[in-house]
Amino acid sequence: MPARTMDVATLAELLRETEERHGQYEKTHAEHHWWDWYAPYLNARQNGSSPAEAVAAANRYMEEVLHVRPR
Repeated sequence: MPARTMDVATLAELLRETEERHGQYEKTHAEHHWWDWYAPYLNARQNGSSPAEAVAAANRYMEEVLHVRPR
C-alpha cells in the first residue's frame, strides 16, 4: 500500500496536535520514549481516526505492547 502524502502545513499541524496529546499522557505515565507514543497516534490520525480514537490507540499500544503503565 503506498504511503499517503500530505502537505507540510498539514503535517506540521498534526505534529503539534500529537505533541499536545502526548503531553497529557506523559504527565501520568511511566518514563518512555516519546516516539513510541507518537507513532501509533500519528498512524491512527492519518488513517481517519478522531483525536480521541488516536489517543486510545496510542495508549493501548503503550500498555499492551510496551507495558508502560500509569504512575
